[in-house]
Amino acid sequence: MSTTSSTDHEGIVTVSRDVDAPVQAVWDVLADGWDYATWVVGASRVRAVDRSWPAEGAQLHHSFGVWPLLISDTSKVIASTPPTALTLVARGWPAGEAAVVITVTARGDETCTVAIAEDAVKGPGALVPKPLRQMAIGPRNVEALRRLAYLAEGRYRERVTS
Repeated sequence: MSTTSSTDHEGIVTVSRDVDAPVQAVWDVLADGWDYATWVVGASRVRAVDRSWPAEGAQLHHSFGVWPLLISDTSKVIASTPPTALTLVARGWPAGEAAVVITVTARGDETCTVAIAEDAVKGPGALVPKPLRQMAIGPRNVEALRRLAYLAEGRYRERVTS
């Protein structure tokens, strides 16, 4: 599968990946908050998910790090346009908070492209110069999209072949 990266005029890296599954299959993974730690790099577990997830204002309670050094925090939906867009504020204090924008665009009936753009917005992470923090965020999001694609593609194939 092809993964690409681009940088906008504000210096934010957007990572995109083609997925061999329809938009709805990707959205189904995004909409299941319990899957968050499966595809989000660094998230180690999900502790609770608001019943309204992924509606605007819903929260997902997660932990990040490696046991026994786990830190618990939340991610909150800022905007949701099913099945094509999800905007979150991912909290990971003491590092801070990041704005995350995920878009899903159809390429055909059974294929799509998923893109993710992320940047620190509060806390110590936002004090790191943008080019340096984007150098860390970009590769992390390449792996996150790989995991998201595998989940969506695998589940879609299971449904189609069952």
